[in-house]
This record gives sequence, structure tokens and C-alpha cells, in this order.
Amino acid sequence: MKKFKKIISVQADAIEKINIKTDTTFLLLIEAQKRGYKIFWYQTNALTLINQKVFALGYFVDLYENKKKYYKKYKKIELNLSKSKYLLIRQNPPFNMEYINSTLYLEKIKNSVKIINDPTSLRNVSEKFYSSKFIKYMPPTIFTKDIHKIQNFVSKHKKIVLKPINSYAGKNIIFINKKFNFKKISNYLKKIGHVMVQKFLPSIKKGDKRVFIINGKVMGAIQRVPSKTSILSNISQGGKAIKTKLNSKEKNLSKLIANDLKKNKIFFSGIDLVSGYLIGDINVTSPTGLPQYKDLSGINLAKDFWDNAKKLK
Repeated sequence: MKKFKKIISVQADAIEKINIKTDTTFLLLIEAQKRGYKIFWYQTNALTLINQKVFALGYFVDLYENKKKYYKKYKKIELNLSKSKYLLIRQNPPFNMEYINSTLYLEKIKNSVKIINDPTSLRNVSEKFYSSKFIKYMPPTIFTKDIHKIQNFVSKHKKIVLKPINSYAGKNIIFINKKFNFKKISNYLKKIGHVMVQKFLPSIKKGDKRVFIINGKVMGAIQRVPSKTSILSNISQGGKAIKTKLNSKEKNLSKLIANDLKKNKIFFSGIDLVSGYLIGDINVTSPTGLPQYKDLSGINLAKDFWDNAKKLK
């Protein structure tokens, strides 16, 4: 295959696993492809460092919007990632050692490649724990692995939720309604580790608002409504996206967080609000929701994404 001058590398899960109707990565890359970029796709286990150069074993791919077979892979090659103009880190969490190690590799080349989001910043911004900076804008919340502290929290607030600090997409969230099963929670903590413990907000039944932030600017939002049998609004957990607008309180809070994220070199993120409260999810590893926003509003934020990416130094 001939050499390309305009390359976007993407570190993501296997291309065969994505759902192109709902996948934000696919939307971003389709727009990049329209702008003349060639897409190189690889996974974290394919990284190698030799003589301060970072290589990845992967594929150049062509992507197609309106075909059942939505991609074409070319011959597997090893690419010096410094040949990329941009590099997107888009694999799903969890924030584990595999993920951390990938940021260490990519840190080596971040002065020669525009990496979104910055790998050092990704390592420092634990999605849920980072929200503790904005604790006064959240429902009553603690972070712990201490079952007795959780038990006391339940006694005080009655209905609570437990959220793994390093998970994603609504996975392994537990709702506790007054009754505290000590053995069940103990086993859960042994498996999961540290958790965010938060007072339950009944208004979640009406949904949360996913706010999209690009380069320090609040760009739009969708409302994600849980199914009738769930408290989880994540699209991957059966939530439905509907149109919404941010009120003045929500706008001000979103701008406050957006400014902080930009200072910390987070280019693209999504934050979740319920009843004007931040509920602890500041999504920076692989923010989602852009296709749903496009479907509801007619606005393709992938265009704004790449327009703003040009401004990165």
C-alpha cells in the first residue's frame, strides 16, 4: 500500500464489534475520511517501543456509511505512529493497567502527534473520581471501599447507588433501597474495589442529560431516558435518547467543568447531569452520544470536532 500523508490513527476495540448506528468513533472517522484522511486502526496490545519510536500493528481501513459491510481492511502492517497527524484514543474503559500502559507508550509521541485526548491527562483524570473536584454540585456523595461507611450512608440517605470508579456504560451499578445486605455488598466490594456512593435521585426516572464538550466549549446535549424497568439511562443499557435543552443552571455548571477540562488538556468529553446536579460521570476515555445528537438535532458535531482539532498545538 502506498504511503499516505494525512493519517489518523485510532486506538479502539475491534472494528468488527462496533454498531455504526450508535458509535461515536465511527461518526468521527467518517467525517475525517471525507476530509481526505486515511484511517489506521489498532488495539492496545499491538503497541511497541523501539529506540523511542512507538509502533502499532494494525490496518488501514476504508469506512462506509451505507453498506452492510461497513469497513474494508487492508493488509496488516506496523506503522510508526509519529507518521499520524492525529491519534484518537477511543477504546472502551475500564481504566485498567492495559489502558494505563497504552498512555505511557503514547506519551512518548504526544509532542509530534495531536492525540485526543492527551494521554497524560487521561491517566490523571479518573472519570468518576475526578468529579470530586465539583462535589458541591453533586448529590451527597462519598468515595470508599469501606463497607461500614457505606452502611452508614444508607442509614442516612435510605436510597443510594453504588458505582464502580473504573467502570463504564452503567455496568455493575447497584441500587440499594433501605435494606442493606451486608454479605452481598461485601462480595461486591471484593470484586469491584473502590466505589462512588451516591444518594439516589428519583428524577433519574425522567432521564439524565449528556452534555457534549469540545475544546472547552459546551456544544449540545441529549436527554437519555431509562426503560421502565431500569434506573440506568445509558443507551447501551436500553436508555432512549430524546431532544433536550440546558437550563441556565445546567449551562453554568457545564461551562465551569468545560473550562477546567480544557485547562487539563481534555479536548473531548461528556458529562452527565440529573436535576441540575453532576452525577459523577465526566467521560473522557471514550465519550459517546454524537450519533444520537445528530439524529435528534440534525447537527453533526463530528464537523465541530475536527474544526476544533485544527486549533490544537
